[in-house]
Amino acid sequence: MMELFDEVSIRCSRITTRLYSTSFSLGIHCIHKRLRDPIYSIYGFVRFADEIVDTFHGFNKEDLLKRFKEDTYRAIQEKVSLNPILQSFQSAVNRYKIEKSLIDQFLHSMEMDLHKTTYDADEIKEYIIGSAEVVGLMCLRVFCEGNTEVFDKLSPYARNLGSAFQKVNFLRDLNDDFTGLGRIYFPSIKMNQWNTCIKMGIEKSIEDDFDEALKGIKQLPKSSRLGVYVAYVYYRSLFKKIKNTSAELVFKKRIRIPNGDKARLLAYSYVKHQLNLI
Repeated sequence: MMELFDEVSIRCSRITTRLYSTSFSLGIHCIHKRLRDPIYSIYGFVRFADEIVDTFHGFNKEDLLKRFKEDTYRAIQEKVSLNPILQSFQSAVNRYKIEKSLIDQFLHSMEMDLHKTTYDADEIKEYIIGSAEVVGLMCLRVFCEGNTEVFDKLSPYARNLGSAFQKVNFLRDLNDDFTGLGRIYFPSIKMNQWNTCIKMGIEKSIEDDFDEALKGIKQLPKSSRLGVYVAYVYYRSLFKKIKNTSAELVFKKRIRIPNGDKARLLAYSYVKHQLNLI
């Protein structure tokens, strides 16, 4: 029965999301039930590609990513895949008409991570568009449920939110990226020059992205608004914690939000949503 295989596939995407990201799992749980599985499917696809380039050390990452890319396009075209993550992803892509160009841009950024360790201003802009902004647009396709007018209106804000999330991740993972993977995502910065002034400049661009993104969140359909706002509140709280941490300590330690605080942020978001404050 194909229905059973589809259920197995989406469960794999759900499990992937829940094990890799508590914060996104909380956000997804707060969107309408009918929209949850396609968002789990997008996250599972994105996570698997990212894992290939970030953690599959000792394997031929380039070959693995090439095969994953080929399998992705074949799954979308044939509307079936024996890979359960790609099976659930192709279903979301075909149902919500997610553009191939968004998938192309995302996979291109993953390919950049295979070889690049430093980025100039143009390259990091290109990287963030593919690794984060287009993921926001994929999710927005789901949230808009075929309403192209709303999608076009909210697309810039979805890009801002994806960009903010990615830059916060860059700051959070600064040490892991540099010492573990040899990557520096911030243009023209050498780690021996890392200081408070540089950190504050990066934080200003993140603050601007967050401010713009919130304008779009407030205009989302009710079916997805709370869930996206939960993710926004979590990341903005993480960002605030990073801002209040010295440049030296940010480089040495991965900043986190404790699970107890995540529950508090969820409650805070829910109350604001119920009071129509977002």
